[in-house]
Amino acid sequence: MMKKMLNIRGQRGAAALEFAIVLPVLVLLLFGTIEFGLLLYNQQVITNASREGARFGIVAQSPRQTPQAIAGVVTSYCGGNLITFGNNATAGPYVTTTSTGTGTTFGDNLTVLVTYNYDFLVLTNLGFGQKVLKARTVMKME
Repeated sequence: MMKKMLNIRGQRGAAALEFAIVLPVLVLLLFGTIEFGLLLYNQQVITNASREGARFGIVAQSPRQTPQAIAGVVTSYCGGNLITFGNNATAGPYVTTTSTGTGTTFGDNLTVLVTYNYDFLVLTNLGFGQKVLKARTVMKME
């Protein structure tokens, strides 16, 4: 009986020590999951923004939409939907929109390319730098 009591006393603090060893790994997994979830979400947002810009640009009207107007639609969509945590996603090097077309007549292609520089929040300290996300949409002019 005495030996069992000594064994229990020797185990005190073992759970806390094990938790202290495992905690950094668990925190890294948690923040990694959150970071890459945000990255995938933002990729989907810029994909949808490029579709919105292309759809806006191909609709038949006279005169045709300018590249600046298409970029305005993309910027507006990104500004309302990107998760940036304080970074201004609609200005500077964050969102860049390029629209090119082979013409302005029915059946010609309009290409909208959206580029977004994603900054990691926590994983930057572990060597993850800026990630460039791109989305490209090609639609036929109506």
